[in-house]
Amino acid sequence: MTNSSRTYILNPGWAVVLTDLGIDRTNVLRRAGLPDDLFTRGQTGLTPQEYFTLWMALETEAADPTLPVRIGQVISLEAFHPPIFAAICSPNLSTAARRIAQHKRLIGPMRLAVSENPAGLTLEYLWPKEDAAPPALLVLTELVFWAALARLATRHAIQPLRVEAPVVPETPQTFEDYFGVPVEAATRQAITFAPEDAVRPFLTANPQMWDFFEPELRRRLAELEAGATMRERVRSALLELLPAGHASIDAVAHKLAISPRTLQRRLNDEQTTFQGMLNQTREALARHYLGRSDLPATEIAFLLGYEDPNSFYRAFRDWTGQTPERARMTTA
Repeated sequence: MTNSSRTYILNPGWAVVLTDLGIDRTNVLRRAGLPDDLFTRGQTGLTPQEYFTLWMALETEAADPTLPVRIGQVISLEAFHPPIFAAICSPNLSTAARRIAQHKRLIGPMRLAVSENPAGLTLEYLWPKEDAAPPALLVLTELVFWAALARLATRHAIQPLRVEAPVVPETPQTFEDYFGVPVEAATRQAITFAPEDAVRPFLTANPQMWDFFEPELRRRLAELEAGATMRERVRSALLELLPAGHASIDAVAHKLAISPRTLQRRLNDEQTTFQGMLNQTREALARHYLGRSDLPATEIAFLLGYEDPNSFYRAFRDWTGQTPERARMTTA
């Protein structure tokens, strides 16, 4: 199953957000060419194109370049999608980010890479290449969401250390006032929080609520992946596990709830191997980071699950015949 054939459940909480913003949701749906009762149907699925079209329709209907900030200011617990509501039950932002990253595919056609080191907690969005570029409103709103979530859950005026986006806000001062830092023009979409804010306790922490939500979220993820090839499932797992330093077949098999032997056998049936998938995923991510960020090669090695940067240098030369520095120069 390709990404374009998958559907994503529309969050009914958006009806609350649009009402609070004074935006006519019927007009938004009509602009998007979607049914007027979409928000009241329950478990309604949108294709990636419909998902993006809905965001573009919202952007057109609102005609307000400050809309992402306004969304951040009105968002509330009752507006959260189950995966997000479950994550806000986490003990802190670091845990919440990893839980959301695991279930982000239930929400929309994007992935979230989470990396954490002494410099802070960085959340980066990865968009499927086969889909169109995400609307500017969606890009900026996703970044605003993290500041809103952190502040709502901790009741503390958390400010990120850095905000990066491939789109420049039309009203940059509005966004700088909201975040506390300017939105930097960059090739990647990411937000970084200070280490102390990553572990600042959530006042909304509720382990019992997470235990209630988690089995249902796992079931829905399984349904989403039911038609996916093993190659797709392994690649998805690696995208989530590599930034945390987990690159073994045992770690991937555990995440997919199968044995390492079964995983390898199914990959063999699809004419590939785990090591081949690991190398392909690492190379693709390395090229992404080198071409779309100014991260040093040592940091990229960490994000790819290498304990020793020299191992990354050797592997990258084997893949491409170039050093990471030379590859960055040729893609600049």
